[in-house]
Amino acid sequence: MWFWTFMLVMDLLVPLTMIYFGLRFEKNAPKEINATFGYRTTMSMKNQETWKFAHKYAGKLWKVCGWLVLLISVVVMFFALGKDIIVMSIIGGVVCAIQIVVMICTMIPTEIALKKNFDKSGNRL
Repeated sequence: MWFWTFMLVMDLLVPLTMIYFGLRFEKNAPKEINATFGYRTTMSMKNQETWKFAHKYAGKLWKVCGWLVLLISVVVMFFALGKDIIVMSIIGGVVCAIQIVVMICTMIPTEIALKKNFDKSGNRL
């Protein structure tokens, strides 16, 4: 049971991080455009307007996806309850990998939204 609890906690880290930063970015983008913290892509860093837009958009996505991934992760991990440690490890690892893919894939709609709303120079269309 201790290992299952450990795997569950580990599998909750990514969705909880997505929810936390989703809420944070949706309300307030980092004040200054920087290469260290925030939603950092070439398009999002064009100017302050693209920076704020990208954070608000990505924040909403992360918040929604974080809750969905959290719910699915908990349900899947309950199927691993009582299984062998190796089976729990595999299930927990696959869940974590899928969570990371979901987190990264949120960049696609964010970049599409940026391109629909701004030209290549970062001016609003």
